[in-house]
Amino acid sequence: MSTILVTGGLGFIGSWIVEYYVRSDNKIIVVDNLIRAKLYNLPNKAINYRLEQIKKSENVIVRSVDIRNHEKLNEILRKEKVDIIFHTAAQVAVTTSLINPRLDFEINVLGTFNILELARKHDAIVVYASTNKVYGENVNKIPLIEKKNRYEYADPKYKEGIPEDFPIDLTGHTPYGCSKLSADLYVQDYYHTYGLKTGVFRMSCIYGEGQFGVEDQGWVAWFIIATLTNKIITIYGNGKQVRDILHVQDLIKAYDLFIKSKDVKHGVYNIGGGPQNTISLLELIGLLEEITGRRVKVKFSNWRPKDQKVYVSCINKIKKELKWRPEINIRKGITRLIDWVNGNKYLFT
Repeated sequence: MSTILVTGGLGFIGSWIVEYYVRSDNKIIVVDNLIRAKLYNLPNKAINYRLEQIKKSENVIVRSVDIRNHEKLNEILRKEKVDIIFHTAAQVAVTTSLINPRLDFEINVLGTFNILELARKHDAIVVYASTNKVYGENVNKIPLIEKKNRYEYADPKYKEGIPEDFPIDLTGHTPYGCSKLSADLYVQDYYHTYGLKTGVFRMSCIYGEGQFGVEDQGWVAWFIIATLTNKIITIYGNGKQVRDILHVQDLIKAYDLFIKSKDVKHGVYNIGGGPQNTISLLELIGLLEEITGRRVKVKFSNWRPKDQKVYVSCINKIKKELKWRPEINIRKGITRLIDWVNGNKYLFT
C-alpha cells in the first residue's frame, strides 16, 4: 500500500489515475484548485460529477489547493509520507496561454517546481504529464504529403513517428509549449541532480470516458459531444491535421509500468497511439457519422497559430523499456466514448 498524491486529480487523466490506484487500497490525496470550469467554460456539473465519483471511496482525500501555493501544499502533507506523485495539474490550452501567458507560466512552471520540491522532501517517485508541444514548430518543418483527407510525413525517417531526441530548440512553441517544456526539463533534472525517480510522458492526444472536451482542449471528446448534442464543430484549417490518439486506459497502464519498474529509474517517453492509431479531423468526422448515424455539423475557419499539421509519436522507446503497447484501437475507444456521452447527456445540456 502506498500514499499517492495526484495533482489535478479532478481532471480527466487525474481522475482515471485515482480510480486505477484506489482499487489496490492505496491512500490517495487529490490536490485540485477547481478552476478548470472557469478557464475552459466547462459546466459545473462536470466537476461535481468527478467529485461524486471520487467521494465513493474512503481511501481518497480531496483538498482544494492551488499548486502555485507551496506553503499550502506543505501544510497538507506535513503529516504524510508521500510515495508517488502523479503531476497532471496544468494549464492545458494553447489559446489560454496566448491570452494569459503569466497564468500559464505560474501554473505550469512554478506549480511544477513546487511539486518537485515536495517530491525531494519526501523522496517520492514523480510521473509528469508532459506534451508533444515541447517540440514546437520544428514538427512543421518536416515535409508533408497531402492526401484527400489527411497529411502524412513525406520523409521516411519519420514513418514511425517523432522520437524523443527530436529537436526542441530554435523554434516557436507558444507560451504553453514553453511552460510545459520548462517543467519537462525540471522534472528530468531532479533525477540527474537529486536522484529522484522521474518519468516524463510527452503525450499526444489522450481521450476516453469522462473527458469533458471543449473546442480549445480535448478535441476528440469535443467532436463526439458536439455530434451527440447537435452542436456545430469549427475546424481551424482544412481538417487534414493528423494526430495519433491514445485511450486514457492505455496511458495509465504505461504510468503503472514505470512506477513498478525496478530497472528504469528515469525516462522520457513520447506516448500516443503511435503510427497504428492515427486519425485526421476529417477522418474522425467520417467515423462519427458512420458509428452514430448522425450528420455532423461542421464549419471551417482560419488556421490556428502554431498548429502542428501532423504529430505522430514514435513509441519504440517505451515499448522497449517498459514492455508497453496500446491495446485499445481507435474504433473501440471511440465507441466507448460515444457510449459514455450518450449515457451522460445531462452533463452536456
